[in-house]
Amino acid sequence: MKAFVTGGTGFVGSHLVEQLISSGDYSEVRCLVRSSDKWLSGKTFTKVKGDLTAITEISKALDDVDIVFHNAAVLMAKSQKEFTRSNVDATENLIRLAQKKGVKNFVILSSLAGAGPSSGIPKKEDEPMKPVSMYGESKKAMEEMIHKVARSSDSIKIIRPPAVYGPRETDIYTFFKTFSKGLCPIVGDGNHPLVSMVYVSDLVDGIMLASKKTDTGIHTYYLGGPRDSYSWNEIREITSIVLNKKPLTLKLKPDWVKKIAAVIEGGASLFGKYPVVNKEKANEMVLEWVCSSNKAIEELGYAPKISIQEGISRTIRWYKKHNWL
Repeated sequence: MKAFVTGGTGFVGSHLVEQLISSGDYSEVRCLVRSSDKWLSGKTFTKVKGDLTAITEISKALDDVDIVFHNAAVLMAKSQKEFTRSNVDATENLIRLAQKKGVKNFVILSSLAGAGPSSGIPKKEDEPMKPVSMYGESKKAMEEMIHKVARSSDSIKIIRPPAVYGPRETDIYTFFKTFSKGLCPIVGDGNHPLVSMVYVSDLVDGIMLASKKTDTGIHTYYLGGPRDSYSWNEIREITSIVLNKKPLTLKLKPDWVKKIAAVIEGGASLFGKYPVVNKEKANEMVLEWVCSSNKAIEELGYAPKISIQEGISRTIRWYKKHNWL
């Protein structure tokens, strides 16, 4: 088989490409690469030069392809228009190009952010989507678009991961970096809000399982960790043991988080930058984000193996080995 992958040089995408290459099921893995090979440097794959606007290059690269893995997405942008262009319009173009080439098998990464926060009960796939950020709105719009353009012969699997962590991750990494310097900021009281987390190798295993589900229709799955939820107090305690540090814990009230984010975003704008901690992100950080993987467990045989203790330990070891900590 032949696979076409977008976002293959990123965090999740690079782990997926490595798995595709090592699986032995694929005679060729084609990856859309905008600039640097990054984490794929030295790997055996076919480079397709360009981004999601490179219609001619993508169309040619889809010749004889059996499956499309669409991982590419814009995670931060200043306007809804930017998010829509990158996460909705570009995805529609990719699907339509693939359909013209006869591709029927798709695995497309969405996000728990598109479904919206939970309220004491883990989110399930059939619940209404109620995002609270522009990024989440774009993922919701992307999923709605997929339902409109899908053909009766297509098998499209939409994957909604919660927070993903592991080697190469750069956002949750900020928490570990701050922790290593002796400070542990926590939103809320540490027990709430709760969060779902999945170690990257478990997520990739789930994506691979989804790729083998070829019955027609649109199938949506949450892929979380071995447990539905974790508290930040638990994450703090595990990180403290792994790093052998007892940092100063700052428990931040939701209003403080929003005010701090506004100040950070305002300061960064003076330098023409858009920070990781911004007002949009703050709106999400103060809420509960918990989902259930039961549907994936029952229909795909999904079986996440990496406990939060093992996952954090592996992640921090990788950061240290690569001098990130």
